[in-house]
Amino acid sequence: MSVTIKDVARAAQVSVATVSRTLNGHGNVAEDVRRRVLAVANDLRYTPHAAARSLSSRRTQTLGVVLPDLHGEFFSELVRGVDQVAREHRLHLLVSSYHGQPEEQISALRAMRGRVDGLLVMSPYAAAQVSIAEELAATLPTVLINAQDAGADTPSLNVDNYGGAQAMVEHLVAAGHRRIAFIAGPEDNFDANERLRGYREALARLLPDAREWVLPGRFDEASGHAAGAALLAAQERPDAVFAANDMMALGCLFGLVQGGLRVPDDIAVTGFDDIPLARYVHPALTTMRVNIAELGARAARMLLARLNPEPAAESAPASGEHHEQQEKPRQSEPLRPELIVRESGLRRGGGA
Repeated sequence: MSVTIKDVARAAQVSVATVSRTLNGHGNVAEDVRRRVLAVANDLRYTPHAAARSLSSRRTQTLGVVLPDLHGEFFSELVRGVDQVAREHRLHLLVSSYHGQPEEQISALRAMRGRVDGLLVMSPYAAAQVSIAEELAATLPTVLINAQDAGADTPSLNVDNYGGAQAMVEHLVAAGHRRIAFIAGPEDNFDANERLRGYREALARLLPDAREWVLPGRFDEASGHAAGAALLAAQERPDAVFAANDMMALGCLFGLVQGGLRVPDDIAVTGFDDIPLARYVHPALTTMRVNIAELGARAARMLLARLNPEPAAESAPASGEHHEQQEKPRQSEPLRPELIVRESGLRRGGGA
């Protein structure tokens, strides 16, 4: 005999409505009630009938995630953070990529229609912003991540790329470096442009007589390695290299070491993001830490707040309970990166 939602409600000593709200990921259930209901459902091996639930609630119990790419540790960490929040609310993910091609983004978005209840879209490409606004208007609850211009009606969550880049240049100047090269990201990428802007303005402010030294990059290891080769072949080399992301920094680091340079004794190398691999290379990479998994988790909570806007939490039977508050659907404060100093970016002579 199959277990029903009434069986779960009876065993958990709550109403059927409370079980339904819990299993559907609504936020107006107290945390200890939610945990008790989920534990009972698990013990009884209760499985909601997906088709019937979709018909009655018009929900797919699925969140859509559309990313520029799926390659690399940044995107895997981002999806991990989204998935952690989705699992807490018994939701699934449908993940797609537009492979760094903004013109393919609309196809990825259209493929999500009818399959998901809401969308998380990372859209750092300037050319894609108008298309997103037109495509998603009044169709699906959406939260944008690292978008250049989300508009007033679409919640967004961004990283303070500009401030993070300034902080890294300030660190390198304080460490005694005066010739600081920068490996840029794609020209039409919002994150890359903000990091380049931060580098340029910090350099002009702190070292007004220094010249900019910008090398092209594509946010991948190969372009970082190519930048390292270009620096090895140059008549004059910089004191330090600041790459706009860790993947390029690691490629550059490998190329410089291949060429016989000692990092950081001959040249310092730094990055941005703090992907998991950054701490395990030799020398370990100095970088600006973006809590990538938390970025994904915060964006997912913002989306859930749009899907389930109930303001009040249901009271638990016991007194003194803690109510979990959903993050409100609004323009969120930027996620501020943290300077992480490791061996690759130390002061010459070994100091921090």
